[in-house]
Amino acid sequence: MESIVQTLEFPLFINGERTPSISGETFTVINPATGEVAAKVAKAGKEDVEAAVLSARQAFDSGVWSKKSPQERAHLLVQFGNKIIEHADELGYLESISSGATVRRISNLDILSIVDLLQQTAKFTVEYPYVESLPNLPFPGPSNNQVWREPLGVVAAVTAWNFPMILAMWKIAPALAMGNSIVVKPASNTPLSTLKLAELAAEAGIPAGVFNVVSGPGASIGEALVTHPSVDKVAFTGSTEVGSRIMEQASKTVKRVTLELGGKSPAIVLPDADMSITIPGILFGFLTHSGQVCESGTRVLVHDSIYDQVIEQLAELASTIKIGNPLDIATGMGPMVSQQQLDTVLSYIESGIQEGARLVCGGKRAIVKGFENGYYIEPTIFADVHNDMKIAREEIFGPVLSVIRYSTVEEAIEIANDTIYGLAGGIWTKDVNKGMKIASELKAGTIWINDWHMLRSDAPFGGYKQSGFGRELGRYALDEYSQLKHVHCSLVPEVSQKHWYQILLG
Repeated sequence: MESIVQTLEFPLFINGERTPSISGETFTVINPATGEVAAKVAKAGKEDVEAAVLSARQAFDSGVWSKKSPQERAHLLVQFGNKIIEHADELGYLESISSGATVRRISNLDILSIVDLLQQTAKFTVEYPYVESLPNLPFPGPSNNQVWREPLGVVAAVTAWNFPMILAMWKIAPALAMGNSIVVKPASNTPLSTLKLAELAAEAGIPAGVFNVVSGPGASIGEALVTHPSVDKVAFTGSTEVGSRIMEQASKTVKRVTLELGGKSPAIVLPDADMSITIPGILFGFLTHSGQVCESGTRVLVHDSIYDQVIEQLAELASTIKIGNPLDIATGMGPMVSQQQLDTVLSYIESGIQEGARLVCGGKRAIVKGFENGYYIEPTIFADVHNDMKIAREEIFGPVLSVIRYSTVEEAIEIANDTIYGLAGGIWTKDVNKGMKIASELKAGTIWINDWHMLRSDAPFGGYKQSGFGRELGRYALDEYSQLKHVHCSLVPEVSQKHWYQILLG
């Protein structure tokens, strides 16, 4: 895929327009495949946040979007999806040069995923029960009662760097569907595609001020958004540590919060597993996007009877994965997102070695011809890992797998649940009924049987425990972006019949 961008300079997007930062400052986005500057982006300050929130608030209060009918909003969501299809190559290029994602994945997953999400959300928008009538009850007296769903107001979305378009759209689609306005703060490493999405939304007919993007450092403008008194809800994807801080900051103005945080997802391989799908499935589970996925299957629990066989086959197949230029359609695995992430992952690998885990393959920085300065790491598999080791307990966010031995299903379930996280989990087995039973015992928000990473636009996604709360995707996400109101209309016309008034008046 060749560059089709005329200039790699990106302003903010506020009130329907490309807008330079008030300070005029910019920051650079680095291409992780080359280590070179890929783009210059406007660096927002608190004044820019103020302008974006004001734009979102005015747009919401005006009713230009919030008062549109569900059918009108649904139509424009579909139009937005059509614009994304038209600009798929450009979006894919921007995503790849900033996040290191392979164009093979972006074209076969990311673009299709966000367009499908917009189409499905449009469908849910029309079908959604905005008004629910409650039954008549003898107590306290005759009345008509309804429960209404209304938009919240202004939503602040703070997204992570690993899947910039997908994570942004998981918040944008339901927020807009319910009539809210939104201000998105993308990760500083990867703001390019989100800024382009805002432009496409405006082209699709979504009114000015409804969808704004401010780029810059999370410590300053992220906090400014989270604590802003005119922001009604915060939706965050990122680390558990930062999520906890956002929750604390949002509490000062009692904002609604949804958090999609870290994971250390276990995959249990039963003795009867079909190795022809299990081995590639495990690799897909922990090597997709070089392991930089919150719900990666990074702990694989293998039964004694097949332990050596599984490790041998995993290492053999991992050696065939093509590491290289993410813009090359033949590339299966790209780089880490940054030098910092590269160093972090290498330090975890060293920790695994020091704690006594057996390094089966990988473990080093990968040198790619022509991309020697890229942030690449070899697929890395550790065997003989114990669940109390650092590499088994902490989220590495890299292409590193911990293989843990177990003897009984009960032991495997206990190990799988022995974590602060609860984002996802999985089972590999030919016995689907047994898989379902184990799934009921795993403490996680998504469970896969004989697969991994398979998320649907109509199924909820979110975590247990310190992996967060609230749900994204599906009709369930619309609940997260709406407010409940109970409206009671008395059907008692005479004050003498309102006997409950006598509690006060006698």
